[in-house]
Amino acid sequence: MSDQIKVTGKASAEQVTYANMLFYGSWTGLGLMALTYLLYVFGIITPHIPLDQVPLMWSQPVGTYLELGKVPTGWGWSVLILKGDFLNFLGIVLLAAMTIVCYIPLIPAFIKRKEMLFAGLALAEILVLMFAASGIVGGGGH
Repeated sequence: MSDQIKVTGKASAEQVTYANMLFYGSWTGLGLMALTYLLYVFGIITPHIPLDQVPLMWSQPVGTYLELGKVPTGWGWSVLILKGDFLNFLGIVLLAAMTIVCYIPLIPAFIKRKEMLFAGLALAEILVLMFAASGIVGGGGH
């Protein structure tokens, strides 16, 4: 690792890579959410819960909604991914995963520059985020 850090006012190659991936990935995720929403609203893809039942279902407590709608919890939604009302989760997953995706190319870049601490930190960040998203600890939104 370098003993001195030269401040030039310019972003490093790693910062530019991260920013570009985050920029394009975020816009892709938002575009995917918009597209899948349109497919759902216009009935192009059949929903799991019919659109006319949505207001009735959403007025129920979450436990009742899950039971009446036969909606799985946790990562169980993935079995319904081809249904119109769950297809938009693809864009949400992409947005949520962008930090992990953006860290991946940083590891070899840091290793190439012999900055093993930063490579280790990037790897640790990926592992922690993947562990948190797995639902193993039982917290979070699912």
